Amino acid sequence: MSGSVWLNGSFVERSAASVGAFDAGLQHGVGLFETMLARDGVVIGLGAHLDRLRDSAKALRLSDDLRTPALAQAVNAVVEKSGLATARVRLTLTGGDLNLLSGGDGPTDPTVLIDARPATDYPQGMYDAGVAVSIADRRDNPLDPFAGHKTLNYWPRLSELQKASAKNAAEAITLQVSNHLSGGCVSNVFLVKGEELCTPLARGEEEPGALPSPVLPGVTRQSVLDAAESAGVVPRAKLLDINDLLDADEAFLTNSSWGVLPVVRVESGVIGEGAPGPITKAMLERWRQPPAE
Repeated sequence: MSGSVWLNGSFVERSAASVGAFDAGLQHGVGLFETMLARDGVVIGLGAHLDRLRDSAKALRLSDDLRTPALAQAVNAVVEKSGLATARVRLTLTGGDLNLLSGGDGPTDPTVLIDARPATDYPQGMYDAGVAVSIADRRDNPLDPFAGHKTLNYWPRLSELQKASAKNAAEAITLQVSNHLSGGCVSNVFLVKGEELCTPLARGEEEPGALPSPVLPGVTRQSVLDAAESAGVVPRAKLLDINDLLDADEAFLTNSSWGVLPVVRVESGVIGEGAPGPITKAMLERWRQPPAE
């Protein structure tokens, strides 16, 4: 693995890579990030990841001028330099050296860091037998303008994951303040009921005049929606609640790291037959196919 990272336009040795003590990401948590998976030198969904980053940066007034083609070149260069067959790629964008109390129109010189590391090797048993999930204590607020964006403020989510781990659960499912289903702390959730594959509405999918959704529009989530009909199910994004989850025939989680992860238990409740179902297996198999160039 390469000992260097891409920082603000050039490669820097990992041991020497640093940002200023007054960087807005450190001082105020101002920033966004994308976590991507590269297989055989191809970053899966790279364009979708960078489009989401650009849209969030603009919506949250972090930057109006993210050049996604240049970022794509940088990400690919990092992956190539890493020499890794399978890599976890992290792109972090912060507000740079910024005093939020000074006024003005927002940051003009963001910090950009891109790093590639060996991808997490998840145990095959997680996919073969499925995992348990817990219900998080925290609630997502649809009126929070930062909800549904991949910001640096991940402490509340990581705290819920720690509590889930203490219950031998692989993920914590979050509800909204309205008790509608959001998804996992670091994943999107899918439910199978009959011939329908459902997932909570994500940011940007709401009906006109409806409350905003605090759900992140996941890149792997979208790839599953795009592939659903080939597996013989009708894909739908809609409002769901805890009963929909508990009554589902199948359930699974998606993110760019583990892909498609079967869920067979919620706390003490069993999902479906208590084993990964046929739709989940089909979506997992499709995700595992070699990436297109």
